[in-house]
Amino acid sequence: MLILAIGDIIGRPGRKAVSQLLPGLRRQYGLDMVIANGENAAGGVGLTPETARELLSSGVDVITSGNHIWAQKEIIPDLDSEMPILRPLNYPPGVPGRGYIAMGAVAVVNLLGRTFIGDFDCPFRAMDQLLAELEQRVVIVDFHAEATSEKVAMGRYLDGRVSAVLGTHTHVGTIDTQIFPRGTAYVTDIGMCGPVNSVIGDDAEEVIKRFLTAMPHRLSVGKGKTALNAVMVEIDENTGKALSIERISGEAE
Repeated sequence: MLILAIGDIIGRPGRKAVSQLLPGLRRQYGLDMVIANGENAAGGVGLTPETARELLSSGVDVITSGNHIWAQKEIIPDLDSEMPILRPLNYPPGVPGRGYIAMGAVAVVNLLGRTFIGDFDCPFRAMDQLLAELEQRVVIVDFHAEATSEKVAMGRYLDGRVSAVLGTHTHVGTIDTQIFPRGTAYVTDIGMCGPVNSVIGDDAEEVIKRFLTAMPHRLSVGKGKTALNAVMVEIDENTGKALSIERISGEAE
């Protein structure tokens, strides 16, 4: 089984890159599933029903998210619909949406880190509880977290218990794709699907101005050539163990 996971999609440029490049990637590799983090897909922050449908029509099977999932209020009713959109599992009980989805033999889970992000329920204990209930052998985790130490710790904690722990949130891809000793594929951060000439997807001049002045102002998504960052994981369906993980990248205008 081949699963592609796309890093944080940034605004219109990121969505355009997905629509241009993903159909070809699905054909080239014969992908069984595509997961994409869409929490920045609408104007650089949040997700709307329209942008979600655009990603799904481009070939994405499951949309994960993170701390910006509530930024666009119109998406909230759809979190409890049949649309395959996830909010982090470790939000308190009773909030809209779901933190995992089972699609055939595969379960996709969305977790949110706590270090440097905010106060949420413990993602480690949330996974313990979920894994006691899941029947699927193939389990893919999008761990949306800031601290590299928290991401590595989660990967080690879940090694041999899930098929892959794939980091998102920082928008900067890391070089540590690997298979942990007990068979879990891991990467600290997939990267982003967004403008190359930017600061993690935002207009560079606006971000620099914010650093120079320390004054808050709204940022806009960068423009120009767009990079698609993704990882592809090969998994043994019978055991749920990862066989390989590799970076997949592309550029779109």
